[in-house]
Amino acid sequence: MAEYILGIDQSTQGTKALLFDQRGEILCRTDLSHKQMIDDKGWVEHDPKEIYANTVQAVENLVEKAGVEKGGIKAIGISNQRETALVWDRITGEPIYNAVVWQCARGAKICEEIEKDGHADMIRSRTGLKLSPYFSAAKISWILKNVPYAMEKAEKGELCCGTMDSWLVYRLTGGKVFKTDYSNASRTQLFNIRTLSWDEEICGLFGIPICALAEVTDSDGDYGAVDFDGFLKQKVSIRGVMGDSHGALFGQGCLSKGMIKATYGTGSSIMMNIGDTPIFSKSVVTSLAWGMSGKINYVLEGNINYTGAVISWLKDDLQMISDPGETGELSEKANKQDTTYIVPAFTGLSAPYWDSEARAVIWGMSRTTKRAEIVKAGLESIGYQITDVIQAMSRESGIPIEELRADGGPAHNIYLMQFQSDMAGIPVKVPSAEELSGIGAAYAAGIAAGIYKKEDIFHGMERRIFSPSMEKEEREKKYNGWKTAVSHVLTK
Repeated sequence: MAEYILGIDQSTQGTKALLFDQRGEILCRTDLSHKQMIDDKGWVEHDPKEIYANTVQAVENLVEKAGVEKGGIKAIGISNQRETALVWDRITGEPIYNAVVWQCARGAKICEEIEKDGHADMIRSRTGLKLSPYFSAAKISWILKNVPYAMEKAEKGELCCGTMDSWLVYRLTGGKVFKTDYSNASRTQLFNIRTLSWDEEICGLFGIPICALAEVTDSDGDYGAVDFDGFLKQKVSIRGVMGDSHGALFGQGCLSKGMIKATYGTGSSIMMNIGDTPIFSKSVVTSLAWGMSGKINYVLEGNINYTGAVISWLKDDLQMISDPGETGELSEKANKQDTTYIVPAFTGLSAPYWDSEARAVIWGMSRTTKRAEIVKAGLESIGYQITDVIQAMSRESGIPIEELRADGGPAHNIYLMQFQSDMAGIPVKVPSAEELSGIGAAYAAGIAAGIYKKEDIFHGMERRIFSPSMEKEEREKKYNGWKTAVSHVLTK
């Protein structure tokens, strides 16, 4: 019987199930989307029960679509949307509130109070993260403070406070396993990346009992065995768990110090492997890349709230396009001299600005600015934001960046990738595969299960290379215009 690895990528917009063969190639994929709940304050939520149901259904759909023997599945890897946080009852497994999505800044006031008390520098020095509502801590704190009796129950150990990976592991194992991996833990703003443990003082500042948090283990550790509510004939072990961006870093083969990738999803993560010693930066954050076989790797990372989501905004809200693929064609047709910029600060600006009060703006329009120019400005805003992070990362780490490895849906937009290469001034390499987050988690699981060999599995991935072609004077003019547009939305 052939052997397979099952990958699950639980992302912001939906859940993917991926089936890999013994060579690490994707044989089949299925997707299910879930509802985005957004109110007039810009607060964003997901239904955790819908996501769990979709995960099980996506796996069933995958196996049936692929037509493979269920018994051939030997290990499971899970990648997940990071920072999205939720709280559920430890006994019943029922969420006490919807999942608060990573984009949501509702915890801003909680962070402001902690900062007023002078704890921001201490938190950054221990967690590697700038105090921000972007991370999970303020989201969990908000739930505990706003749901009746939640804090009291959490202190008694009756609640589980976690991220999407720990929720799925808990539910898939029938409540037997409550674990998270180093990559996800390091993005909560509750985990001390020096001592590799939950930080008691920081948890206290946010009002989150440590007894309510998951056990932290290696990204290629043992997360229990599952059968997807009886769908599989026998239980299969979960042997890979990674935050989506960390999964993409691993899937891209960025295993050495100085290698960098950008994931173009709803938002974007620009992540650089910095080896086994943390480096602290003012503009970007320090996290754990992963823990594998007892060894830790660190990363520098800059996160952006709205990149691919800008394309969704152009399509769903402004109705300027009917399909994301139109953006490249319209951008090519647009007036190259148009000076319109879109700064998509719909829920504030994250790295390298860290201004949660900033608001979006369309700046620099002329009387001749039309649909094509606005679409071009939206698409280019993605490249500008990622360039901001790349420059800050290289400058503050002292590590030269020689190339950028790109993944995610928008990474297959030819106009955007060429623009990205021009703005960043370095080659951009795009693999033929799109599902790098799921690939990374699945590869980690396959290596841990002995199906794949680490020294072989990353070879052979085809990549398209985009090299800088824009004149330096034009590049600087465009980028300076972007910086001016950003200055109009910053509040601090």
